Amino acid sequence: GVNLNCDFGGVEMNPGMVAVILERLCEIDSSMAGIIFTNAAALEIINAASQSDDSAEICKDITSIGTVPIAFQAFTAPEEISIPLLNKKGDAIFFGKMNYLTLGTIADYAIVPAKMKDEKAFSYYLIDLNHRGVKKSEPVVSLGLHACPSVDVTLENVPVQPIGKPGEGEAYFNTMKDRMSICSAAMSLGIMRGSFKSALQYTEDRYQGGRQIIDWPQVRMMLANMAVEVKIGESSFAMAMQELDMKKHGWEKTAAAVAIHLGELATRTATDGVQLFGGNGYTKDYPQEKRMRDARQVQCLLGMAPLKKINYIARIIDENK
Repeated sequence: GVNLNCDFGGVEMNPGMVAVILERLCEIDSSMAGIIFTNAAALEIINAASQSDDSAEICKDITSIGTVPIAFQAFTAPEEISIPLLNKKGDAIFFGKMNYLTLGTIADYAIVPAKMKDEKAFSYYLIDLNHRGVKKSEPVVSLGLHACPSVDVTLENVPVQPIGKPGEGEAYFNTMKDRMSICSAAMSLGIMRGSFKSALQYTEDRYQGGRQIIDWPQVRMMLANMAVEVKIGESSFAMAMQELDMKKHGWEKTAAAVAIHLGELATRTATDGVQLFGGNGYTKDYPQEKRMRDARQVQCLLGMAPLKKINYIARIIDENK
């Protein structure tokens, strides 16, 4: 709950502070960072909803559920999924299926989108994942972040607790996405740093043809390319962090652009790292094959990479009208 408002039991870390934690974790293992990211994204929905006076008390109640992570669809955007429907019978009741709910196997609660049958806009709700009407699939095996599990969930006659104002789900998601983009960028940067450090160490330790691998010109060129990309990533990430701290006008677009760019750099750097490990790069005895998979999975945080690009340019077009 570190990114929660102090009134709700948190310590009010801003996303930039959370990003620093995630970056360091991703140098070693991105799965733990994925768990923290998912929980932080769910709490940011609560933070966005709590700005409404009539929602503050409800949000305060929700945050008293304990220290177990909250499940959330961290790898999808609302426009990518089928929003479950609510059937209003006294308390709202869920019917439907929810795909790829991250942390669904280890969380007691989830924050999920839903809407009434005739409504166009969706809202966010809290559900108890231990309710008898919740049925979970086996963990869905994705490309990366295997220790950050996701499941498909079927919901029937499950009571829900609304979060925030009805129909404001998209606004809450966009507010959360703006703030969490810097955290997504941090995870990609951490993977880049880990890939470069591991590749550098491996090529210094291994010998071929009677000399260190790192002495071969082709190897040094690949390491140089990785080092340049890491430095570019560090510079762009630092700029985004500075704009966030200063609340500079347009910091949201900078964070989104850096997240998209570092996501692409991370996949290339991690792949180059696999090549520098040679055949060992494809085995689970070494960490680089996991980084390559994780880098591509991190690209999908809060929506697919192509969709994020389309939304980014749409935002610029709307602002220029």
